[in-house]
Amino acid sequence: QVQLVESGGGLVQAGGSLRLSCAASGSIFSINAMGWYRQAPGKQRELVATITQGGGRINYADSVKGRFTISRDNAKNTVYLQMNSLKPEDTAVYYCNAEGLTLTYGSTSVFTSWGQGTQVTVSS
Repeated sequence: QVQLVESGGGLVQAGGSLRLSCAASGSIFSINAMGWYRQAPGKQRELVATITQGGGRINYADSVKGRFTISRDNAKNTVYLQMNSLKPEDTAVYYCNAEGLTLTYGSTSVFTSWGQGTQVTVSS
């Protein structure tokens, strides 16, 4: 069982910046991909950014390219999302996601976990 806890959301004016953090804990053997998704009111959840374990493959939604930066600290099992030049359309609940393997009683199992979400509100 793997838990993800997000932090760093809040209210910011357009053009401002926020940094989201997501820490994973539990019976973790390894974490492969980590990422951020968001869901605005009345809309489906959408991918914001993902990053592989070694950071060699990073993917961004077109709407955030050049403004958001995803990074991770494998020693802390933590992923970050630096959001700059925020726009009102970035307003949403942001969710952290992680995929990997757990280790329990000598056996590994695949896991996919989601955080509880953190609200980001950008005022115009």
